Amino acid sequence: MQKNYLILLLLFTLYSCQKTSAPPPPQINSFYKSVITADDRKTITPEEAKTYYVNKTYQYEYRTGNPGHYEYNYDVKGINYKGDSVFGNINVQGKYGAGILMIDSIPELEICTEWISYGKLKAFDNKGNEYHLVVK
Repeated sequence: MQKNYLILLLLFTLYSCQKTSAPPPPQINSFYKSVITADDRKTITPEEAKTYYVNKTYQYEYRTGNPGHYEYNYDVKGINYKGDSVFGNINVQGKYGAGILMIDSIPELEICTEWISYGKLKAFDNKGNEYHLVVK
């Protein structure tokens, strides 16, 4: 008799604990972009213009944003996978960024960047070519 009650209790527990789907998380409205693109360095939005800041004691050209959401602009130079010299300009927010490189044979090349050390970045173009850059 106890077995029957135990089985009944177990079945009741299984059926009463049905999974319900949780509602999706709310979307947060913000003017901060989740991903930086190469075009970000070409223009400054009205929101960014309000926080535009230049300080020549640091390596960045300028900074926009608020604490925790700063976007920095840097002039960079380096080499490509063949050892050719490259130079350009990038925007970075946190560890990642994007920008434009110039090489002798290619006038503008869009890249995505990642900090690998203080003042040093690794970058990739759309074709997967790797570049090693330093902040000027």
